[in-house]
Amino acid sequence: MSILKEFREFAVKGNVVDMAVGVIIGGAFGKIVSSLVSDVVMPPIGWLIGGVDFKDLAIEIAPAKEGAEAVMLKYGAFIQNVFDFLIIAIAVFGMVKVINKIKKPAEAAPAEPTAEEKLLTEIRDLLKK
Repeated sequence: MSILKEFREFAVKGNVVDMAVGVIIGGAFGKIVSSLVSDVVMPPIGWLIGGVDFKDLAIEIAPAKEGAEAVMLKYGAFIQNVFDFLIIAIAVFGMVKVINKIKKPAEAAPAEPTAEEKLLTEIRDLLKK
């Protein structure tokens, strides 16, 4: 079997396609959450603590020199990313909970009786006669 044919069979399997769709939707969902955090959640929080824009919160570690920018520790952007992560984590947790409720547990096939159980069944049947 050629490598190209093997790859095609691998790529068209349902789980690979499902994963690709999940990655694409996840990327789009990440953009929505980032916008939610930066445009909806953080401005009111910044306003409540005195009109601060979280994107601009930073500590200067080293001042700017000729030809080089100042070295900044941008903790405001980090705080926004933490909010992004928390919202995404909560959303994913909720989706997993819903999916787990929807999924029906797979019913296990009845196990083949052991030799001992078969023998006991035969003895029981003989005693009934």
